[in-house]
Amino acid sequence: MQTPLAHIARRWTPAPATVRRAALSAVVMTVVIIVTGGAVRLTGSGLGCDTWPKCTDDSLFATPEQGLHGAIEFGNRMLTYVLSAAVGWAIIAARSEKPRRRSLTRMGWAQFWIVMSNAVLGGITVWAGLNPWTVAGHFLLANALLTVAVMTWHRTGEGDGAARPRVPRAVGRLAWAITVVSGLLIVLGTAVTGAGKHAGDSSDIARMPWDWAKAAQLHAASAWVVCALAVAMWLVLRSVAAPDDIRARTRDLLIVLLAQGGIGYLQYFTGVPEILVGAHMLGSALMWIAVVRLLLSVRERPAAPAAEMPAPAGPELSRV
Repeated sequence: MQTPLAHIARRWTPAPATVRRAALSAVVMTVVIIVTGGAVRLTGSGLGCDTWPKCTDDSLFATPEQGLHGAIEFGNRMLTYVLSAAVGWAIIAARSEKPRRRSLTRMGWAQFWIVMSNAVLGGITVWAGLNPWTVAGHFLLANALLTVAVMTWHRTGEGDGAARPRVPRAVGRLAWAITVVSGLLIVLGTAVTGAGKHAGDSSDIARMPWDWAKAAQLHAASAWVVCALAVAMWLVLRSVAAPDDIRARTRDLLIVLLAQGGIGYLQYFTGVPEILVGAHMLGSALMWIAVVRLLLSVRERPAAPAAEMPAPAGPELSRV
């Protein structure tokens, strides 16, 4: 008996551009859910729905009594279904591509399970009264989803052969260094948020137990390290005559880092206004996309070698 996915794949072969657009839709919706999740916190709507999976003990939906905060929180929960639909489309398109690419299908399902896990963690966060540690985990798991979504999107444009480098080994190591420090930068950002004033609800919530200003300074220092590494990458790529697309992705990363750094310092010196924090969260997602794409661009995967087909059988001898 065929599964629904196998049934669809047997009757539909999407064009490569369709598979790529499907993978991209998951990337876009992941960024949207990250930004809107930040909007929930910045508007003090984190407990607009005071339980999970329902919005109240008696209603699945937000009620008029919950006001604007309930509508904002419930709206963000509904966007999870849109994200799930985008991931589902990516899975269906990947499964239906011919020849079948199991690696793409596996990455699509990895996105699905991360979405489900983060939905559960979001519920735990509500039950815990927006504990900053679970809020940080919720955000980091969303970035894990973004990582897999970008990898899937990138893989739609290459083959399934063994990865091979496009640049010298030292350049590849530099790309990994940028990725690791950028990941640390994002983690330190959650430490700043966890100690800061934007808790996600109007009530008093215990914050992470360290000084917010010092956490922000450490976060800024790590951002400067990422910038220095990105500048080094840009200079090194010019000296080794690297492919144009790798240099372009390094340039894009530098542009995002400069904009993100400017927003970060502006919000620090202006009392951390909500609108700038929201812009900083968008910048964080765009920065991570640029970092992952740069890392993936320093190697390539050619098309997998076609399996050898058995030689056609000769004419069968007739029996007498």
